[in-house]
Amino acid sequence: MSLYAIGDLHFSTLVEKPMNIFGDKWDKHEEKIISSWKANVKEDDVVLVLGDTSWGINLTEAKPDLDIISNLSGKKIFIKGNHDYWWTTVTNLNKLYNDMKFLQTNFYEYGEYAICGGRGWICPNDFKFDDNDEKIYKREENRIRLSLQAARKKGYSKFIVITHYPPTNDKLEESLFTKLYEEYKVDKVIYGHLHGKESFKMGLKGVRNGVEYILASCDYTDFNLIKIMD
Repeated sequence: MSLYAIGDLHFSTLVEKPMNIFGDKWDKHEEKIISSWKANVKEDDVVLVLGDTSWGINLTEAKPDLDIISNLSGKKIFIKGNHDYWWTTVTNLNKLYNDMKFLQTNFYEYGEYAICGGRGWICPNDFKFDDNDEKIYKREENRIRLSLQAARKKGYSKFIVITHYPPTNDKLEESLFTKLYEEYKVDKVIYGHLHGKESFKMGLKGVRNGVEYILASCDYTDFNLIKIMD
């Protein structure tokens, strides 16, 4: 049973939303992702889907995109991205599919690990961070904390966190999120959201203070799912 991850699928079956604003590499990006998925993922594998899954603005528009993913191999665990306007409640979403689970303040098992996480938010920075951002920033840190707490209460001591937003600002400075991950001795943090070469530089990567940070937005991975562990 292998663990894979990919973020920012931006599927748009019922919504006309081209992604080539970020470059020609986005041409037919859905086909590239599906091809990689089929080539690598087996039925007993798990795929972490890191938000911005569908451009649908409601569940009716998003469901054809979710159906495509459901028909691919593996079990899937989703978090919400900033463009996932179709996301309702975890309770309702978890009733839709047998092979797809949605995460927010809860957690899911992967062997000896607990898969925890949440959407996250922008971290304090010099460009745009107002009082409303600070409110959401603190709220999202607490939601991820609740997810980790729930897993710890069930006896887990090894954690993988998935989040949509990067865990730091563009200067890679310490944040409430990085402090939380170090507090819980999280093994890996996997995130997306960043698009384009300049943005990729703003993503924390590698091991810092014992936590491994992995950027898995689909254009960063050339639209391939990346294997996190076997």
